[in-house]
Amino acid sequence: MSKLFYGWRVVGAGGALQFLQSVLLNSAFGIYVAVLVEERGWSKTALSGVAALKSTEVALLGPVLGWLVDRFGSQGMVRLGVVLFGIGFMLLSQIDTLLGFYGAFLVIALGSSMFSNMLVSVAIIQWFEKHRTRALSALQFGGAIGGLFVFIVAWAMQMWGWRATALGSGVISIVLGWPLASMIRSRPSDVGETVDGLPPAPKVSGQANAPVSGPSFTARQALRTSTFWLLSLGHACSLLVVMAINVHAITHMKEGLGYSLAQASMLFVLVTLGQFFGVMLGWLIGEKFVKRKVAAACMLMHAGGMLLVTYAPGAVILAFALLLHGVAWGLRGPYMQAIRADYFGRRSIGVILGLSTMVTVIGNIVGPMLAGMFADWRGDYQAGFTVLAVLAAVGSLFFLMAKPPPAPETLKV
Repeated sequence: MSKLFYGWRVVGAGGALQFLQSVLLNSAFGIYVAVLVEERGWSKTALSGVAALKSTEVALLGPVLGWLVDRFGSQGMVRLGVVLFGIGFMLLSQIDTLLGFYGAFLVIALGSSMFSNMLVSVAIIQWFEKHRTRALSALQFGGAIGGLFVFIVAWAMQMWGWRATALGSGVISIVLGWPLASMIRSRPSDVGETVDGLPPAPKVSGQANAPVSGPSFTARQALRTSTFWLLSLGHACSLLVVMAINVHAITHMKEGLGYSLAQASMLFVLVTLGQFFGVMLGWLIGEKFVKRKVAAACMLMHAGGMLLVTYAPGAVILAFALLLHGVAWGLRGPYMQAIRADYFGRRSIGVILGLSTMVTVIGNIVGPMLAGMFADWRGDYQAGFTVLAVLAAVGSLFFLMAKPPPAPETLKV
């Protein structure tokens, strides 16, 4: 019986960690917002500011974390992130003020950034080349499946309140996350294996090692290409919609479309169901299509889904809109890291991905903040959601223009 390639174990452990982060934070944040708006009377803009603060922290730390994971590996950082993530939720369960809410989420954000999709993707990129897109898509299954279980968080809040739910989330994060983090290995050489589990390449006569295949950009060389900036701007435009829907969709359905919190939470599960199908589609098509064109098509799906969510005349259209957005998210997500790895290589991929977060954070911050400010100003989300949908459609052009960069040798400084 052949031995299972350890790279797939890394994918499995990383996917399980993304499951925890998805069900307890990413998909559940909108529920916390809806509950706290009602219980505490805090404004939507103020609560959106927490999401913006989280995103800002991730962007500022991105290059540093990318450098650290390139230099020292992933396992220790992921372990520390799991512990901080759990402690942050425990602190959240004790807060009574908006300032305390911000402080608790700073800790949660720091922890989540240390075992984020980006950092786990760096490890996976080191393990895979031939099946890179499939491996990165498989990683996304964890986040997609996690969103399907967000109704458990809503149910727990109704049964025991948001404080007990937050405390339980912290305990679960540490108890389950620590052993999963221990399975992460940064490179195949850490366990005596090779990229894709293939036999070692034969040495070339006169050379100590066979040349590394594919491009090999330094972070500085990548920054000098228009491709880096086009990919980052396109990615930022996608996050305008993703973050706005994650933070505000449940409140919009509850206040703007007349659904109960339970109904809105159940409908929101369709986003993650669509994400699951999108990830599955990405797994199936793998490397068969031009990745930037797939990403551009997904941007148009994001825009269409956002508009339909905004003006949905009934439950059927709303359900279709949430599914459409989810499929776009699930299909596009793995391609963001795969395109960068294809274009820039593995040499400095952690720093390159980290630097890109300083641009993509624009979407993380502006999306929920813009939607929240328009809602506070006009009394509904229609205007803000419409603007974000238009910007997402424009973002498809950035991906279409992001063609492979010139050879790194021409960009030396």
